[in-house]
Amino acid sequence: MMRRIIHFFMIVSFITLSQLHATPRQGGIGLLYVHSAQLLQKGYLQFYAGTQYFGKVASIGSGRAYALWNVQGFMSLNLGISSHIELAFSPIFYQDTNNNKGNILEGQANAFDDLFLSLKLGSFGAMESPFLFGGMLGVRFPTAKTHNILYEPYSAGKLEVTATGIVSYFSNTIFPDENWSIHGNLSYLYHNDVGKSLTDDPTDPVPQAISSEILFGVGLKYPAGTFDFSGEINARTFLNDPPVTAYSREYVSYLTAGVYYKPYPWVTFEMGVDLRLISEKDQSDYANTALPAPPVDFPNYPTWRGILGVKLAILPTSLFRTSEKALLEERALERNTIIEQMMEGRQDTEDAESELERIRSERQSIEEELKRLRKLLEDERNNND
Repeated sequence: MMRRIIHFFMIVSFITLSQLHATPRQGGIGLLYVHSAQLLQKGYLQFYAGTQYFGKVASIGSGRAYALWNVQGFMSLNLGISSHIELAFSPIFYQDTNNNKGNILEGQANAFDDLFLSLKLGSFGAMESPFLFGGMLGVRFPTAKTHNILYEPYSAGKLEVTATGIVSYFSNTIFPDENWSIHGNLSYLYHNDVGKSLTDDPTDPVPQAISSEILFGVGLKYPAGTFDFSGEINARTFLNDPPVTAYSREYVSYLTAGVYYKPYPWVTFEMGVDLRLISEKDQSDYANTALPAPPVDFPNYPTWRGILGVKLAILPTSLFRTSEKALLEERALERNTIIEQMMEGRQDTEDAESELERIRSERQSIEEELKRLRKLLEDERNNND
């Protein structure tokens, strides 16, 4: 069964053959780009900050050259509102514009770029089912001074809306974070760009119809102790193309490999690399418009991209002083309380069978947690001997 699921995701991702990247990575639970249907717990507040970068040496003749860098810095605050609702506030605080070597040293970068707000609904699924489902609604506010940036996904500088469907499969339903999982995202991006000029020349073409995209992502995550590993394919393609004065109007697909280091329950360090799989030939018109052309022999999309990030738990503060042993003891106590409440409230109704099933599920979870707790205690005794 699982082979069929994995093969299905792989086939769909290669058929889609489209473009990359939810910008920016909006924190919370998930891979480097692909979101998980799992949410932060109620009352949890997480801070995430990171950077994406690409560089290449460009020749300007007479044996002279310079390194062109495309660097983006972003952050996110994610708050668990309830067991099924999560909010995210995600600004891009730095973005190279790549016009005339535009970066912070040249005074041409976006020292504060666009702002993203998102509402995520998730953690929906039947009891003991390995599948979880969710969705996300995101809004991009055009707070940057420069848009339509080379090497970045298309944005015209108007308010944009994204709707995303999310599905996750967890091979371990009791401890979902401790065994491999698969996650898939499918999004619709509404650019709202009709009539928006993309260059400084008023005679250049502008969008006559609203540009829109379909975004796709699928990823596998494999935990291994204090390290997790992931592989993703991220893609996007236009349903309605922007005009020829737009950068990033072609399709492209990327493979992303990620490593996550978790030295403590409250911090995770992330590192990854994007490798371009397939991209269309550049379709932007530089000869007949005022759109600045990229350097000669440069790709219209980065051939690679590096990713660095860190996630910090702000709330609850108990995470800063909690060991795995204490977490297991607290979790077991909570589950015992849940079982007692269900036993007291159970009635002879049509729902009695489902209540018993829930009780069996909770007891199974407690048994697994007690096994881990006993192992931790044995390890402690062995270390003390």
